[in-house]
Amino acid sequence: MDVTLVILAAGMGARYGAGIKQLEKVGPDGEIIMDFSIHDAVRAGFNKVVFVIRRAIFDEFREVIGDRTEARLAPLGVKCAYAFQELDDAPAGRTKPWGTAQAVMACAGLLDGPFAVINADDYYGKDAFAAAYDFLAGYDPADQSRCAMIGFQLKNTLSDAGGVTRGLCAMDERGYLTKVTETSHVIRTAGGPVQRDTMRPLDPDGLVSMNMWVLTPGSVGMMAEGFPAFKAGMKDPRKDEYLLPDVVDGLLRAKRLTVKVLPTDDQWYGITFHEDRETVAAAFRDMVDRGVYERDLFSDVR
Repeated sequence: MDVTLVILAAGMGARYGAGIKQLEKVGPDGEIIMDFSIHDAVRAGFNKVVFVIRRAIFDEFREVIGDRTEARLAPLGVKCAYAFQELDDAPAGRTKPWGTAQAVMACAGLLDGPFAVINADDYYGKDAFAAAYDFLAGYDPADQSRCAMIGFQLKNTLSDAGGVTRGLCAMDERGYLTKVTETSHVIRTAGGPVQRDTMRPLDPDGLVSMNMWVLTPGSVGMMAEGFPAFKAGMKDPRKDEYLLPDVVDGLLRAKRLTVKVLPTDDQWYGITFHEDRETVAAAFRDMVDRGVYERDLFSDVR
C-alpha cells in the first residue's frame, strides 16, 4: 500500500515562461517551492507522488518538472504518476476546470491507500509533512471516514505585500474540525491580523487551513457522489468551483467524515504577490545556510 502525496498543479499556465508563480526559482540552486515540498514529504515517509495537471500541459510539465523529479525519486524507490483534471461537460463560456475537489477526484484510480493533498505553489514545512505521515500511519482501510487537516497559525501565513484569503478553523474540544470559514482580505497590521474590509481583529494564534488535507480513498468517492448536485445547483456555471474546504464542510455536517486538526508551528511561504518572491527566496537561502536543507536538496534522503 502506498502513502501518496497529491500535488495540485492543474492551475499552471498552458505555456511556461515568465509570470508562472509555481515556477519561480526560490532556492539557492534554482529550486522551486514544489521541490522542497516533495523533499519534505519523501523524507517523512511518503513513497508516491501524483501530479494533478491538465492534459494540455503534460509534455511541457514533464520537460520542466516531471522528468527531473522522477530522476531524483526513482533511486529512492518513490514512484511518480500523473492525473489529469479535465473540463468535462463544461457549460458555454467556462474555460477552467471545476476546482480542487474535482482535482482530487481525478486521482481516484491512482490511490490504493491514504494520501495528503497540497497546492503546488505553497511551502508547508517539514513538521507539517511529518505530522501528516504520522497520522496516515494509523490508517485503517475499514474506516474511510478518518481524515485530517494541517492547521497553521494565522500569523505564520500572512503576506507583507497585501491581503490574503485564509480558511479560519473552528474545532471542538477534542481538536476535530467543525467548520472552515473562508475569510478574504486578511492583512497584517502593527496590532495583529485583521479583516481589511471590517477591520475586525483576528486571533494571530488561531489555526487556519492552507489546503493541506490528509484523506482516504473512500473520501474521494464521497466527493464524487456530491459532484452532480454541485453542478445542478451552480449560481454561475462559468465560475463556480467544487472546492475542497466546501466539500469537506458538507461531509462534516452530514457526519460522513471526521477531520482531526494537526497543528503546526511551521512558517508558510507562498508567492501570492510579485513582491513576495524575494521574501520567499531569502527565507530559503536562510534555511539552507542554517542547515535546515542541504545545498544538494535530496542528499539527506535515503
